Amino acid sequence: MNYVENLRKYVGHQPVILVGALCLLFDEKQHILLQKRIHPPETWGLPGGLMELGESAEQTAAREVLEETGLTVEELQLVDVYSGKDNFAVAANGDEFYNVTIVYQTSQYHGELMLDEAESMQLAFFPLDELPEKMVRSHRRFINDFSEKE
Repeated sequence: MNYVENLRKYVGHQPVILVGALCLLFDEKQHILLQKRIHPPETWGLPGGLMELGESAEQTAAREVLEETGLTVEELQLVDVYSGKDNFAVAANGDEFYNVTIVYQTSQYHGELMLDEAESMQLAFFPLDELPEKMVRSHRRFINDFSEKE
């Protein structure tokens, strides 16, 4: 059982603060890796997920990228931290939470792309000016914010 599942046993659907990390992972053409997620259905997003007890933010990002894509990332660089009232969400099951999302970027990785069929339907690299229409809204914002800084 993971941290969030265990926490929910005690607090039910009440709002909690959850910390997660994502990675903007670029190939040699400066295309960004996205995953077509199972939840929300057929929506593209960045590889990443929630922190487990004892992990650093960098460890969370690296673990989630490895689990979801089969790639080992290196030299993660902090892009930004997103938090506050604009990051409130309600899950399909009624769980309420405020996200603290730590976004990293790198183009240093190795391994072979491998789909985690429990979480993803597809993995693909996209040019920044040709992102899919159906994306996790916050992930699109993270990418746009990063692009504007570059």
